[in-house]
Amino acid sequence: MFRLLAFFDGRRLDREFLLIANTTYVLGRAEDAGLQTTWDERISRRHVEIQASGEGVEIRRLTDASNPVYFDGSEVTSASLSTGQSFVIGSSRFELQQVTQTDSPGNDAGQQMAIDRQQLQRVRYDDAAKRIEVLTSLPAVIRESGIERDLHVRLASLLLAGIQNADGVAIVGLSDHLRPRVFHQEQRFETGVSMQPSVRLISNAMEQQTTILHVWDKAQTANSEYTQVAGFGWAFCTPFADLSTDRALYITGRSEPDSHDAGERRLHADIKFTEFIADIVGSLQRQRRLERQQSGLRQFFSPPILEALGRDLDTSLLEPRECDVTVLFCDLRGFSHRAEEESDNLTGLLERVSLALEVMTSQILRFGGVTGDFQGDAALGFWGWPISSEESPLNACRAALAIREEFAKAQADPNHPLKDFETSIGIAHGRAVAGKIGTREQVKVTVFGPVVNLASRLESMTRELHVSVLIDPYLDQQIREKMSPAEGRVRRLLQVLPYGMDRPLWVSELVPSEQRLPLLTDQHLADFEKGVSSFIAGQWSDAWKYLHRMPAEDRAQDYLSMMITQQDRKAPSDWDGIVRMKKKSS
Repeated sequence: MFRLLAFFDGRRLDREFLLIANTTYVLGRAEDAGLQTTWDERISRRHVEIQASGEGVEIRRLTDASNPVYFDGSEVTSASLSTGQSFVIGSSRFELQQVTQTDSPGNDAGQQMAIDRQQLQRVRYDDAAKRIEVLTSLPAVIRESGIERDLHVRLASLLLAGIQNADGVAIVGLSDHLRPRVFHQEQRFETGVSMQPSVRLISNAMEQQTTILHVWDKAQTANSEYTQVAGFGWAFCTPFADLSTDRALYITGRSEPDSHDAGERRLHADIKFTEFIADIVGSLQRQRRLERQQSGLRQFFSPPILEALGRDLDTSLLEPRECDVTVLFCDLRGFSHRAEEESDNLTGLLERVSLALEVMTSQILRFGGVTGDFQGDAALGFWGWPISSEESPLNACRAALAIREEFAKAQADPNHPLKDFETSIGIAHGRAVAGKIGTREQVKVTVFGPVVNLASRLESMTRELHVSVLIDPYLDQQIREKMSPAEGRVRRLLQVLPYGMDRPLWVSELVPSEQRLPLLTDQHLADFEKGVSSFIAGQWSDAWKYLHRMPAEDRAQDYLSMMITQQDRKAPSDWDGIVRMKKKSS
């Protein structure tokens, strides 16, 4: 058995036609047409003959039809349709769907009612104590249902216990092709005939997002071809509230022999009880889904950003877009060598690396950043998206200083699992595309652009220049102008042309405050920058003097001192102040 859905100008009409196997129909605008279509003037009085069979339908354009029939994009005079296919006449489209449940001429509902919730509020329970007893077990049902299947089984049992008039309960939904799906069903009594939920009832309830009640007329269901022979006289379908997935509760039962008013009152009480359960389950399921999403997003976003997204997760803020960002790239030094040394205890090494990555990401999140990709033993963080702030560049620098301090503390503790780990950090500011990729349930964020490559290059150069944190000129200026020396300081190191890049840039070191790093005083930084200025100007003897005022433990002088020594403290004749890296740092 099939049904033919009608669409006009792209909008589904309320009208649909049921097609019984081995029956021939005429579709048209004439009054005597079996499938009458009065809404489209381009359909002739007798336009198409339709022959239904058990496997599909055959359509044939009649000779009196004035307009063409289209199937699968082509004009046809005849065609064979299977479920899901459609044909077009004028502005109307007719889609074939197979009826595998209870939609048939013999079980058309004698009554169909959309339930008004305001009316239900006035309904009183005759068995309130029993209903309350059932409801007390609802929290445990939801809490103890580890997977969706468990929840469906427990809900069906609970509803049968709470609705004495119900003979069958199902958790149902609609597929992508608007066909019903039964996720789980239970019957109170075994009758030898399984309950088959009504396609039409489910479709109407899901489309209108309200409870729909069908009451069948027994006089019309005497034919044993239809499922009402099993004794079901009514059914209602109640969609879950606030669920992203399409689910509904389907309840069916036998007609009661008592008075019409009493039976209707009891039925409305059952609907009220079912809607109450559907609301609770839907709300709690939605809360659990939000909690899972929030838990996943906490890996990437700081609390202020999560607060801006809101409890309803306005993920439109996360859509990829071009913006100014500050990118921090943090890596563990010597990891490859350490992995070879500890090849017999890779699990232990992985635990330590995970702890190191946790230190990095926790400080990124602490200072309002977003954690991007993990690349082995490295972490990427960025600021300026999804919410821009003038503090973003400084917050990235604060996070870098905090990471540096945490690893310094670990190195000072001989029993700390990270005692032999060192980090190198590069920070750059620029234009990039930042945003989310993934699904509704699982979001991954990332950032694209030259600024990411620059941050990675700066991180790599820290090894050659013997410093912990390198920053670009923009961040150098921001720190000098806006950051308190009590938080952090900066010193220029040299003007460099990285391997593979076209333009030189100044690179600077981000240094902790004098209070946190008393070894390196403000005077030391001033002398170092004088040495760098002399180095750039080609006055390498003066540069040597200034650089060697640094404490022996400060290795930032090593790279320049080596160059000066190799040239016997004299700048080359073609010196332009730019240090050209001959290979990509690693």
